[in-house]
Amino acid sequence: MLQFSRFKIAVVAVVCLWAVFATLPNFVSQETLDNYWPSFLPHKQLNLGLDLKGGAHLLLQMDSEELRKDWLKSIRGDVRKVLRSAKIRFKGLGQTADRVRVKLVDEKDREEALKQLRKLPQNLGSALSSGSGYDLSINEGPDGFLEVVPTEAGLHQRVGHAITSAIEVIRKRIDNIGTSEPTIVRQGFDRILVQYPGLEDTAYLKALIGKTAKLSFHAVHPTISAAEAEATRVPLGYVIYPDADDPARKELVQEIPIINGEDLVDAQPGFDQRTNEPIISFRFNQKAAVLFGEFTQQNVGRPFAIVLDNGVEKDGVTPDIKVLSAPVIREPILGGSGQISGNFSVQSANDLAVQIRSGALPATLTTIEERTVGPSLGADSIEGGEWAAFVGGIGVAAFMLFAYGTFGAFALLAVVVNLLLIVGTMSQIGSTLTLPGIAGLILTVGMAVDANVLIYERIREEMRNGKQPISAIDSGFSRAFSTIIDSNLTTLIAALVMFWLGSGPIRGFAVTLSLGIFATVFTAFLVTRLMVAIWVARQKSRKVPAPL
Repeated sequence: MLQFSRFKIAVVAVVCLWAVFATLPNFVSQETLDNYWPSFLPHKQLNLGLDLKGGAHLLLQMDSEELRKDWLKSIRGDVRKVLRSAKIRFKGLGQTADRVRVKLVDEKDREEALKQLRKLPQNLGSALSSGSGYDLSINEGPDGFLEVVPTEAGLHQRVGHAITSAIEVIRKRIDNIGTSEPTIVRQGFDRILVQYPGLEDTAYLKALIGKTAKLSFHAVHPTISAAEAEATRVPLGYVIYPDADDPARKELVQEIPIINGEDLVDAQPGFDQRTNEPIISFRFNQKAAVLFGEFTQQNVGRPFAIVLDNGVEKDGVTPDIKVLSAPVIREPILGGSGQISGNFSVQSANDLAVQIRSGALPATLTTIEERTVGPSLGADSIEGGEWAAFVGGIGVAAFMLFAYGTFGAFALLAVVVNLLLIVGTMSQIGSTLTLPGIAGLILTVGMAVDANVLIYERIREEMRNGKQPISAIDSGFSRAFSTIIDSNLTTLIAALVMFWLGSGPIRGFAVTLSLGIFATVFTAFLVTRLMVAIWVARQKSRKVPAPL
């Protein structure tokens, strides 16, 4: 077992060299990496977490009441569609704060209407859980009204889905502003925690992720202007929105959009070739491209409105909904793409493109807690971690050298390789080092030393049983293997569970610990064994002295 083939020696040497070169970028400045570092060597540095590097911390809360209002609006449309499909006449279809109410023209249709409306509720059960009720309740209200009421269970599920969707949207938006590893996790019923290392300005982060950015395309009323509608009466099914550039100018647009922002597959900032002004180019999916083409064919010579809902309430009442542009359709737009022009700066065009491209937030997110973590705190944490590692390392080295002599030195070299493998791998895969991650590194040192202690004590036991040194060394490595694998496997399972169920720093600890387990097994049974094999081979006689 102490015999190593040339191929195995080459593999161990290559892995160790890779660990050295993958770790080296962390000891030089970014300027050196950009200007002087050889192109054939790894360039990535270890990302530092919020607790080490400093950065922005935001706690956002989703507006569940806004979700309820949007849901009621959708339910109202479904009720209208169902009753019309069943040819049931109705009047007084509207919504209150918590339900949709409809009154029938003919009371003889009540039973049939109830039958049709009871098709709307959806079972909240899933393949992983038994049925837990429905999302809607159909009731007979006072004064002859029929009522469709969202249940609390239904709202809870809807908020859960909205939080999941919002996390993905936020992640897409943040990924456009840098390569740091942000922490974006759900907290409680309707809150999202966002932490971005290295960013000291929370205002920019809030502006980027806090807007719903719902883009939609609406038909403009063909005959009545917004001023005329305000002076008389707004036609049924139409609303008035202000212009984004000039709030005094308004547009009367159809409330139900032709195309929603969900049908956009791409949005990129650019410049108009004629005016050189910043614009946003967009592209629809295939279904929306067909719908938009049909609409523009039928409305040549008429304007349509591009509306942006930022979801920001002013004075606690009115959402910030503005008309970005209201161009006149000169010819059918059949390609499924176009551009939005307006009073954009280069930065605002880029930010809006990011928001549109990443998708709309399902509801408004309100910042209820914000703070920045200064880099000085991170520096103190790193310094404390370095001192802990230094003191612990000196203590471990003294013990290993005192207890195991030459073999203790082999174990210490293996621990150094172990740390290089962990740091190098984390640097190259883009993992983030957090303060708990430093604890994971220190714990890994203890586990690596423990693995070597198990091997060496097994060798001593074999020698006490009368075996010769070479045979004892061989048996010690072989018989300790299963014990080390079993102990590290249980730790690996715990680390994987922490990574799966944990968040932020806990996941950072789990990553460091998992990589440390693989590095420990590699160094204990290949690196340490190779050094011992070389030591045995270099003995001048076939009679090897007792190593321990």
